[in-house]
Amino acid sequence: MYKNLSDFISRLEREGELKRITAPVDPVLEITEIADRTVKSSGPALLFENPVGSGIPVLINAMASEKRMAMALGVKDVNEIARELDETLKPQMGEGIIGKLKMLPALGRLAGSLPTTVKSASCQEVVLKGEASLADLPILKCWPEDGGRFITLPIVITKDPNTGVRNVGMYRMHVYDERTTGMHWHAHKVGARHYREYERLGRRMEVAVALGGDPAITYSATAPLPEDFDEMIFAGFLRKKSVEMVQCKTIDLQVPAESEIVIEGYVEPGEMRMEGPFGDHTGYYSPADMYPVFHVTCITRRKEPIYPATIVGKPPMEDCYMALATVSIFLPLIRLQLPEIVDMHLPMEGVFHNLAIVSIKKGYPRHAQKVMHALWGLGQMMFTKIIVVVDEDVDVRNMPEVLWRLGNNIDPKRDVSFIEGPVDVLNHASPAPNYGSKMGIDATKKWPSEGFTREWPPDIKMTPEVTAKVDRLWKELGL
Repeated sequence: MYKNLSDFISRLEREGELKRITAPVDPVLEITEIADRTVKSSGPALLFENPVGSGIPVLINAMASEKRMAMALGVKDVNEIARELDETLKPQMGEGIIGKLKMLPALGRLAGSLPTTVKSASCQEVVLKGEASLADLPILKCWPEDGGRFITLPIVITKDPNTGVRNVGMYRMHVYDERTTGMHWHAHKVGARHYREYERLGRRMEVAVALGGDPAITYSATAPLPEDFDEMIFAGFLRKKSVEMVQCKTIDLQVPAESEIVIEGYVEPGEMRMEGPFGDHTGYYSPADMYPVFHVTCITRRKEPIYPATIVGKPPMEDCYMALATVSIFLPLIRLQLPEIVDMHLPMEGVFHNLAIVSIKKGYPRHAQKVMHALWGLGQMMFTKIIVVVDEDVDVRNMPEVLWRLGNNIDPKRDVSFIEGPVDVLNHASPAPNYGSKMGIDATKKWPSEGFTREWPPDIKMTPEVTAKVDRLWKELGL
């Protein structure tokens, strides 16, 4: 894997996946426009070497393709990680000493992923306390109606005040001035749960924000891991090497030692400020609302840092490729609880939480309804607005096929289910924030045991013999 972000940039450049921009470009709107055009034309990662107003280069679109996403995680195909995770998590069957021996390789992989602590780090080559200023960083204003500049790719580190268990998440940060930002913790996130507990205790909450480092660490901050599972362990699993951590200078938290920039600070209980609006991954602006305020106590960085950023908006964007990787990597975890699931696809146009296509090996009447309700009970899948369930032979990534099955296989009154419950805070169509309705559609073949009394027609298919003969004739036909 990569030691740091510079290692990853070097790899991108060697493989023709990076374009250096030497012309001065303004972080206010201009970088967004260039990055947006580039990702939508399947272009390269961009390194802006001369951002207006700062001497720190900006890296953007670094993971904005399936190839670069795989490169970021050190594999040729993210499904390699899914297979390894499946082997690690799969229950090892067997009794006595044989069963225990079968567990050793999996336990060894996890043990080697535990983070380690170092005394000095590259991310602390320069230490700025009283003179620390966010104005020195080339922070983007992404879209015209945004409430200001936003840190868009932060690795936000907190810990539970009671257990000391670390959480690493990614929450945008609205920059108010040189020393304060908003902290956009959605109510359902672990960071928000930590904050509510500090608030209940009346205690100041320390927060560390790391920027850059091995891209596997950045990705891990976005991963839908079980609560209280340390994302740094998962990052170590991905990179096959433990993450080195270093103690912060002004707060009692540790950060990845190979980060580019670290912002140390705190959030006071009860202090709130208007955050947003922000051009979000839905393709719409999320409205301004009240969120906790983060105060900067110290900024540490490399002598020559690189500022990593991303933009979100109408898909496809960089976050879409991160989401595609997430579905592939974490499908084994879902299958542990729902082994009947064959495959799952979250189309980019569904912006992660609006649409999921799921194929299942149907085993009993109304099986599709069981699966959709079970998925709504799994972590972040609870936000999925629409779940479409199809049979195991349907390619969930072939949207023309999915739509063909959907149009033909459902009776709306019988096969469409509605429930109410939590929805994503960015769901602007729901009648209230964080709460609304969800829809499940059973597009599987219907069985007599499900009350279907008519004959279900077979698919139209050519015979194998004719198909094989035409395959042999094809070149001669000149078509």
